[in-house]
Amino acid sequence: MTTVQIKQRRGATDAPNDNGIIALFNRVPAHWWPVLLRISDLNLIFCAFLLAYWLRYHVQDPTFQADLITYIPFGLTLVFFLFCSFQFSKVYRPRRNRIWLEEVYTIASATTVGVVALIILNLTFGQLSYSRLIFLYTAAFVTLLLGISRGIIYAVRSYLRNQGIGLERVVLVGAGDMGLMVLRTIAARPSLGYQLIGFLDDNPAKNQTDIGRFQALGPLGNFADILQEHDIDTAIICLPWQSHYTIAHLLYVCEQTAVKAQIVPDFFQLTKNQMKVEQLNGIPLITTRDVSIAGWNLFVKRVLDVTLAIVASVVALPLGALIALSIRLSSPGPAFYSQTRIGRNGRPFKIYKFRSMIVDAEAHLDQIADRNEASGPLFKMRDDPRHTAIGRILRRFSLDELPNLINVFRGEMSLVGPRPNVPEEVAQYKDWHQKRLSVSPGMTGLWQVSGRSDLTFDEMVLLDIYYAENWSLTLDLSILLRTIPKVLAADGAY
Repeated sequence: MTTVQIKQRRGATDAPNDNGIIALFNRVPAHWWPVLLRISDLNLIFCAFLLAYWLRYHVQDPTFQADLITYIPFGLTLVFFLFCSFQFSKVYRPRRNRIWLEEVYTIASATTVGVVALIILNLTFGQLSYSRLIFLYTAAFVTLLLGISRGIIYAVRSYLRNQGIGLERVVLVGAGDMGLMVLRTIAARPSLGYQLIGFLDDNPAKNQTDIGRFQALGPLGNFADILQEHDIDTAIICLPWQSHYTIAHLLYVCEQTAVKAQIVPDFFQLTKNQMKVEQLNGIPLITTRDVSIAGWNLFVKRVLDVTLAIVASVVALPLGALIALSIRLSSPGPAFYSQTRIGRNGRPFKIYKFRSMIVDAEAHLDQIADRNEASGPLFKMRDDPRHTAIGRILRRFSLDELPNLINVFRGEMSLVGPRPNVPEEVAQYKDWHQKRLSVSPGMTGLWQVSGRSDLTFDEMVLLDIYYAENWSLTLDLSILLRTIPKVLAADGAY
């Protein structure tokens, strides 16, 4: 089958069968979007010029009227200069993980360059025949309008991708350290627009076991069949450098089937996503850096934990008193419950919670073990008969975890981090699961705002490890803000 025939087949497969917004987005070819973006920018730049003219001559100084017709050549020249500046300033450089503020900064810088060039041209050949404020106002309006435009585009695109619209169908080749790193990034960031169909690996221990919702597709010998059967858009190859002959063959197969191939460089397995690139007179130097939550970052995170825990305690104390009283009045036994959990670097600690089950709940676990609804070493059950009447409400809205604030103050837990497991569950961890113990456990975490109990255990671990490797203050604040609506809506909680 030729490349043209493959493309025709894929085009036929991609034909939309649904209505509304999904059909609309699916009908637009991918290569049209950059063109549509540029057309939108050209129109917004001209609108910015008109706003600048209106502000200068109709708001600031309405007594002095300048004919708009005389400014049209200026507007068209401005559009041309800014468009060229945007092209050379990498405003339109394709990048999947763009940050809005970074995009606005790039637009502002390119706009400044374009406007300054136009001012110099005007001074040289036109003796500044146009109002100098027009240049300033236009630059401000261009940055404002294009910044708003990008914000809307990113928000809509992120929403559509989270709804499964406009995703790029991906297969992962290699389930080693590099492959798992890519896999957990895709799981943690659905807004990147990847739909991972599954993974291939020649290791029988890996190619026969699914990882969460990600399907094991067998050995690399299935590669060509998988591309066609699953209508793959992109193959991400994560194989060690010793497999260069295999990689060359995979690239050939991708070329013949019109599938985009992307290779993860082998040196990433040495750095585990903790690397920085420096230059020595133009020579790139790749060096490792500390784990994300260590040193100064650990101090900043601790300060944030204590500060927010104090604020939360003001609200939690009266609510906690009411919950404790309700527990004591509704069922025999103490209001609080403590249990040994495994914390950072495998250290055990006592976690504190409001009691949501009968007093001897653990003694009855064997009787309902066959009704487990969770995967991996966890035990979860939607209608656990051990729950008390008050306990069901507490678990549904995660109110039973309020006493975890005691553990936060003691430094055993953080507000954000992986949920701690009991020793019996940790003993069943696979080797790659252990990395979730490299950071302090938390009251909430990335998987809690990405599906909670509806996720498989492997998916939870993937998200926890991604968090440990990519921690930032912004990520913590984002998770905390996303936790509030998740808790109120009781999504995936039981």
